[in-house]
Amino acid sequence: MTRIDFYFNVENKFRHLAELAGQALSRQRRLYVFVPDEAAAAQLEDALWTCVPTGFLPHCRPDHALATETPIVIDWRGDNLTHDDVLINLRPDYPPFFSRFKGLIEIVGTDEADRMGARGRFRFYRDRGYDIRSHDIAGG
Repeated sequence: MTRIDFYFNVENKFRHLAELAGQALSRQRRLYVFVPDEAAAAQLEDALWTCVPTGFLPHCRPDHALATETPIVIDWRGDNLTHDDVLINLRPDYPPFFSRFKGLIEIVGTDEADRMGARGRFRFYRDRGYDIRSHDIAGG
């Protein structure tokens, strides 16, 4: 069953994602990042080039020739899933294919609209029997 982790009260989602990605890559994990649209994918790509001043977070989109070998794949369509390790959801709704992944990470910001959507996704997963771990990032 998919392990689900919610990170709440995140001031900067892209920076937090970069921190989680660095940790995941050090443990040889692969990430599939599901974003709302192509513009968000471009913003995240830019952030991954600048969030880690002393490191590099290799990433691409799923249609890239090296997508099956690249540790971080960024997508907004969900029709070309290149692996099934860890899914990071940055969308306001739950990813319909989340259960095929070993892990799901939900990153929730501080604005009320984001929090409300996260509450709905939390209930959705909980009502289907998933064990959910919550991490409050406030102040940290």
